[in-house]
Amino acid sequence: MSVATLLMLAAEGGGVLDIIFAGGVTGLAIVLVLLALSMVALALAVEHLLTIRRDVLMPPGLAERVAKLLSQRDLQGAAAACDQQPSFLAHIIRHSLVEAADGWPAIEKALEGATAEQAARLFRKIEYLSVIGNIAPMIGLLGTVVGMIFAFQEVADTQGAARAAELAGGIYQALVTTVGGLLVAIPSLAAFAVFRNRVDGLVSDAAATALRALRPLKRPAA
Repeated sequence: MSVATLLMLAAEGGGVLDIIFAGGVTGLAIVLVLLALSMVALALAVEHLLTIRRDVLMPPGLAERVAKLLSQRDLQGAAAACDQQPSFLAHIIRHSLVEAADGWPAIEKALEGATAEQAARLFRKIEYLSVIGNIAPMIGLLGTVVGMIFAFQEVADTQGAARAAELAGGIYQALVTTVGGLLVAIPSLAAFAVFRNRVDGLVSDAAATALRALRPLKRPAA
């Protein structure tokens, strides 16, 4: 069946909804799964846009406040400042302050460990977009295979005498699920790449900011 024939059948059927329903119960179920995945991916993307931001991960003024308190050797005040503004930056500074009594090398090591831990948490958070982006095409491929099975089954049942209109249901299902899977996968993987780069940049900035805030501890007490 040519593309022109498919487009003509779609137009005669009444539009996109008829194309979707033409795949039968199986095709509709796969399309609904893809629709659910697309909504989950959209919700995740919106949530990440709101939470993976510089102002959220590194509250303005926190590093300067901590640096000022540490220059006064007020470790408890610096820890309290971090507790008052829970965030990525606050966590890694707070974790580093625990090792302040053991000297600067211990502080640096604690900072590296806390940064790696929090970075891994952020990467796990955005990993769901990658999972959706990889699963969606597979689900679409499943629909394609099922649709083609139905189409060839119709050919077998009619001993090769099936007309194009009788095969349309299976071919509809195959095409719709394939396109649906790609429509879900492409934006999901693109969003994952964007957030992965954003996390990389923010983690590096947070580590450098924390190091500057902790710098007063590198100087020996007077």
